[in-house]
Amino acid sequence: MLSAMLSCAFEIHIVLTALLVDFLIGDPPWLYRHVPHPVVALGKLTEITERKLNTASNRATSIAAGCLAVALIVGVAVATAVLLRLWLFEPFEYGWLLEAIIASSLLAFRSLYDHAKAVARGLCHGLDAGRDAVRHVVGRDPQSLDEAGVSRAAIESVAENFSDAVVVPVFWYVLGGLPGLFAYKAINTLDSMLGHRTERYRYFGKTAARLDDAVNFLPARLAGLLLVASAFVLPGANGRRALRVMFRDARKHRSPNAGWQESAVAGALDLALAGPRRYPHEVVDDAWMGDGRADIGEKEIHETLRLYLIAGALLALSLLALSMVA
Repeated sequence: MLSAMLSCAFEIHIVLTALLVDFLIGDPPWLYRHVPHPVVALGKLTEITERKLNTASNRATSIAAGCLAVALIVGVAVATAVLLRLWLFEPFEYGWLLEAIIASSLLAFRSLYDHAKAVARGLCHGLDAGRDAVRHVVGRDPQSLDEAGVSRAAIESVAENFSDAVVVPVFWYVLGGLPGLFAYKAINTLDSMLGHRTERYRYFGKTAARLDDAVNFLPARLAGLLLVASAFVLPGANGRRALRVMFRDARKHRSPNAGWQESAVAGALDLALAGPRRYPHEVVDDAWMGDGRADIGEKEIHETLRLYLIAGALLALSLLALSMVA
């Protein structure tokens, strides 16, 4: 059954080429000055759809309108992917390479690495430079952060987004091909824009938030296990502690999925992550994950990035192994 499913969607050379293109060039600014990034296009479509549909005055109608918005935007994303395969890729001998290049734009391994490294570089030049760099990575108020807070924000972003921006899109690309990847990015974009507990989005964004939780459920835990496995490889990290802390602390996180990666990193590097955080409009009083040090800095960001690179390599090796049984 699994073999039949994978044989339809899983083409190892395309997936690995997409990962390689993303790793080597990421999202080149010169390109996206001339053409819109797919996620930006999804964001614009979400913004227009929300403005048209989010007009209900009662709970039930607002939830129904939110369901319609999700169906429309995910439907457009899937239809676009199907048409790209039919019209652009399949008629050409190297159409698979075009697909890999487009798929790479929906991964963010290189971008995440570069942004976290920029935070570490910023801290070398002082706290203000670190705060300026971290504002591009997280939504919390950077002016409320000391050096340890900036460092934890960068590390938590690397951990959480290893799942959201790398493992989960690859997971759905493997299972559903390009339509599966486009569908996931549409769901993830909908959640990031609509899945807030504010008055405007409390009911309209409920479907987007719940659907994002559902499609992340299994791959988020796989991402945590990849980080645990990386801790057995990285000198100075502790794989057994990473596994123990992940299973103990993952459920303390307010997200049903993000805690698995953050607690794995906390255990691997003997850190204390999460805890109380200040956002522009609220203070989140979350529990700490891990038993280690909370007073951290640039050194721990670099350690996290080494763990992250190993986890990315293990992901690629896992895909190779999977291709041998598919």
